[in-house]
Amino acid sequence: MPVSARSRALPALLGLPVLLFALVTWQVVADGPLVGVDERLSGAFVHPDRISELLSDLGNVQVAVPVLVVTLVYAAWHARASGVDRWWVPPLAGVVAMALVPALVAPLKEWTDRPGTPAVPPAVGYYPSGHTATAVVAYGTAALLLFPLLRSPAVRRTLVVLCAVLVLGTSYGLVRRGYHWPLDVVASWCLGVVLLAGIRLVARRTPGGGRTPPGVSRSTRRSSSGTASSSSGPS
Repeated sequence: MPVSARSRALPALLGLPVLLFALVTWQVVADGPLVGVDERLSGAFVHPDRISELLSDLGNVQVAVPVLVVTLVYAAWHARASGVDRWWVPPLAGVVAMALVPALVAPLKEWTDRPGTPAVPPAVGYYPSGHTATAVVAYGTAALLLFPLLRSPAVRRTLVVLCAVLVLGTSYGLVRRGYHWPLDVVASWCLGVVLLAGIRLVARRTPGGGRTPPGVSRSTRRSSSGTASSSSGPS
């Protein structure tokens, strides 16, 4: 099956978050100039309060992962009921991406050994932010899998905005509360974008984009796939 131009462009677009992550990590490990800017920005921004505490909780595993699980189950059920080939591949990609979050973040925390902000007890291992990465992957995956199932453009836009609000709210809460430096959060954005791009790429390479479009029944899909048309061209 031919690969669309958008799918070909996706790997190229990953260069920016990868380069940004490498730059930020280098600065953190080398205690470069960006770290000084990061610390000054944090000092001006930190103001622990109840709202920032609640927002940071949006990145807790106990909050974000159940949202992801419900989405994965629904997306898998919908695709299977619609007769989509290899319906299980996109949800499985979401599971793998979520599992990669601790697998990537934990070694990076140990390697960088970055201390926390003055707002938290003395400790190390704050870079990158696990809560931010969890929020990006969990809510981002939910948006990616639900987006094709929605018919209304307005509902689709609402889904994307809601996902962005949840991720940005988590990020704001973590920095405002002082749980993380701003660069910790930026690095996790980069990691999350790469993992979400992998899910998107897997879904696009799955026959039917990972699912049947809304409103197309299993019988219609089988009939159309088994009947040639003289007016049909290459996909």
